[in-house]
Amino acid sequence: MSTPRTMPALLDEAARRHGDAPAVVDGTTQLSWTGLRERARTVARALAAAGVRSGDRVAVWSPNRVEFILTFLGAQCLGAALVPINTRYRGEEARVVLERSGASVLVLCNGFLGNDYLGMLTEAAARVGGSGAIPGLPRLHTVIDLGPDGVAVPWNEFLAGADAAPPVDEAAVTPSTVADILYTSGTTGVPKGVMSTHAQTIGVAEVWAKGASLTPADKYAIVNPFFHSFGYKAGVVAAITAGTTIYPVRTFDPVALMELIQRVGISVLPGAPTIFTTLINHPRRTEFDLSSLRFAIAGAATVPENLFSDMLDILGFEQVAQAYGLTECVVATQSRPNEDPRHVAQTTGPAVPGLEIRTVDEKGKDLPVGADGEILIRGEFVMLGYFDDPDATAAAIDADGWLHTGDVGRLDEHGCVKITGRLKDMFTVGGFNVYPAEVENVLSTHPDVVEAAVVGVDDERMGSVGRAYVTLWAGVELDAEALREYCRERLANFKVPREFVAIKELPRNASGKILKRELR
Repeated sequence: MSTPRTMPALLDEAARRHGDAPAVVDGTTQLSWTGLRERARTVARALAAAGVRSGDRVAVWSPNRVEFILTFLGAQCLGAALVPINTRYRGEEARVVLERSGASVLVLCNGFLGNDYLGMLTEAAARVGGSGAIPGLPRLHTVIDLGPDGVAVPWNEFLAGADAAPPVDEAAVTPSTVADILYTSGTTGVPKGVMSTHAQTIGVAEVWAKGASLTPADKYAIVNPFFHSFGYKAGVVAAITAGTTIYPVRTFDPVALMELIQRVGISVLPGAPTIFTTLINHPRRTEFDLSSLRFAIAGAATVPENLFSDMLDILGFEQVAQAYGLTECVVATQSRPNEDPRHVAQTTGPAVPGLEIRTVDEKGKDLPVGADGEILIRGEFVMLGYFDDPDATAAAIDADGWLHTGDVGRLDEHGCVKITGRLKDMFTVGGFNVYPAEVENVLSTHPDVVEAAVVGVDDERMGSVGRAYVTLWAGVELDAEALREYCRERLANFKVPREFVAIKELPRNASGKILKRELR
């Protein structure tokens, strides 16, 4: 039987097939598949009562919790698109995403990890000024709070609006309806919204689920954040396609995670390599029974050579894999089943079904096996384009439909991809992408700094960390802690450089472009 290609149809099919089996277990909250379908429809009616219509955007600024799942499913049953916001973002970063997406509703979890999200956002928007539920964001008309303080419309009060609302007309939701818009900063430092349809989001999730051999017997601890495609599409949606029970994990606490694995028998645990290296080296690891672990993908960062063997031998996984993807094409490659862990460590696997992959030189000519070139991807899971940005879309996807990733890699004799670099200078910190231009833009506004250049440097635990090279005004001495604090106030913590180095002048080529390869 083919998998439905719209989210409301997928919910109906999951409820029909799995009924009262557990769908989501979030602390003391447990929803069956039937319950998940009904609660999602309640949220859809509540959103409609709040004024959300097909084609609108609904933003979520929250950690991994059941309400995040219910919000995006409810929005998608209406034909509205999910716009997730990174929980580490500061007010200005969130304001830019909300402004560029034109989101009409924001669901946030104020107070998460002590963050006053609404306060930060209100302060950032006030600098722009104007009207709206938050002055400065005129298209945002409703803010809903999942947090205990209820600084905006409390979640339960929002849900009560569903009582008087009629059933949602889902006829307008088709496989080609936009399901989500995920923002990525890009090389210019200006966020771009990656659009995917219902068919694409479900299709890529199904491919991931099949590669992981997910079944209704599996229990999936989703540590990867729901605001990221790894947690959202390869996490929640993949589990829905397979009827796998979802266990949202709000923050990574290694002891709490090992307790969860032992208590409920978690079998599927993907994540950034940092998660697995932490568990492998944890002094209390042997106190816990981790024998239920079956499958893991360690992706999104540089992978230590012995990691996959250690995951098999020390953590006890039955199968480990790598995958390669980007926001514009979430799962592009995936390790083959029963792959030798030594080969898994060296490559991210071949293209998944439905995609083609090439490597080309600077003139666009195909390269032979083993030669490094830019990775190009074409197929059904490549994004529709960037929201409201046709120029950026045209620059990324050529006339023949090939997505130019900006990543450098090579193909081996099996068609498996090895990533060797990034044309766009992006680097990954603990599983999160950092685009140097965004950090450089912030540093350049500091009164001590003339210019800044940020590069990623290898780090054993995080994969990479940022190093900022700065030129300073005459008579000014480097105050690394002041620059670090300045960045912390304006950027998510994973974007804040680990090191700051004062340099007399930045190396440049004849045309004046900074030579970051020399800085590295």
